Amino acid sequence: MSVSTTPDRFAAFRHVAYARFFAARFLAVFATQIISVSVGWQMYDVTRSTFYLGLIGLFQFLPSLVLILVTGSVADRYNRRAIVSICMVVSALCAAALLGLTVTGAFAPLPVFAVLVVFGIERAFMAPAVQSLAPNLVPEQDLANSIAWNSSSWQAASIVGPVAGGLLYGLGPLVAYSVALVFMAAAAVLVFMVPKPPQKSVRERVTLDSMLAGFRFIRSEKVVLGAISLDLFAVLLGGAVALMPVFARDVLVLGPWGLGLLRAAPGVGAILVALILAAYPIRHRAGMLMFIGVGLFGTATILFGLSQTAWLSIAALFVMGASDMISVYVRETLIALWTPDAVRGRVNAVNMVFVGASNELGEFRAGTMAAIFGAVPAVVIGGFGTLAVSIIWASSFPKLRRIDSLDAPSQRQAV
Repeated sequence: MSVSTTPDRFAAFRHVAYARFFAARFLAVFATQIISVSVGWQMYDVTRSTFYLGLIGLFQFLPSLVLILVTGSVADRYNRRAIVSICMVVSALCAAALLGLTVTGAFAPLPVFAVLVVFGIERAFMAPAVQSLAPNLVPEQDLANSIAWNSSSWQAASIVGPVAGGLLYGLGPLVAYSVALVFMAAAAVLVFMVPKPPQKSVRERVTLDSMLAGFRFIRSEKVVLGAISLDLFAVLLGGAVALMPVFARDVLVLGPWGLGLLRAAPGVGAILVALILAAYPIRHRAGMLMFIGVGLFGTATILFGLSQTAWLSIAALFVMGASDMISVYVRETLIALWTPDAVRGRVNAVNMVFVGASNELGEFRAGTMAAIFGAVPAVVIGGFGTLAVSIIWASSFPKLRRIDSLDAPSQRQAV
């Protein structure tokens, strides 16, 4: 029996709380993309350093790693909706700080990194709360549909956000940061308007043992362990987002608008696949399709690194986004369905650290490798690494590979 028991492709939006959450998440991700493009471009304009581009990702990732035992426990013990709202307000303040640094002419690596650390702390608390809040807003039969639409929301913002970021930065960094500030504030208001959903809060005393519950669950459930670690190593090696300003300026000789197109291309591929999955969810061979998606992601990364032509690079990025969406959809659905709500925050805290490592730490990997070997070798080597990971993990996690349908464990026979 499939999780999506209804043909209604808009099932999740029949729930008002989810509809508001969807809009808020879209605006927040949109604003984050604008900030990401603007900070990266402005930092490269100021420093001409690929190493500093890598540090942008590192400083946003480290808070999630340092606070991993705290953030998940907070999401399980307290009102997840309130946590998300507060974090979005802090995001708005970070956008205001970047705006202030630009206005005063104080934009430089050290103060910008300080703002990004605060931004990283906010994201460390918000990520597990957001991931844990979404399943509380819809019944289980609409969960897979909501995950597909969540991914669509993220990808739609990732399409429009980078393009808008490049265009807005072309008008001036003040315009870009101002728009991001307004969107973050609007997202916070929308989350405040979400009715408080039911949540199975943790009642046990806070101890080191209770904070480690997420790790214990992941270690014991090989399906979740395999899915999370696959994403970690695949995107850690294959990520090339941090080097987009280098490819846009030096390799493909494009301007800020070109950077926006490069950043948007993976999102275009991903949202098309997400919309297809929302209407026609995966019903068979889900595990194998996830591994195939990772393999295609690595192959497309290699092609992007070797390309010297704008249209071919954009096409490769399109395939990267489309193939990654398949992996994301399967992974997030499995984690949501196989994880009890009482430990969902702690499991998602670990998951988001892994996602952060694969993204922000992956950007640091790409930036440092580019500083040593050059941007093109850094991307190509990473693509081959991702391809190898998909093969090794498919062999190492046979239970995950053999998963057929995306059903909760109670609804399916043992694999």
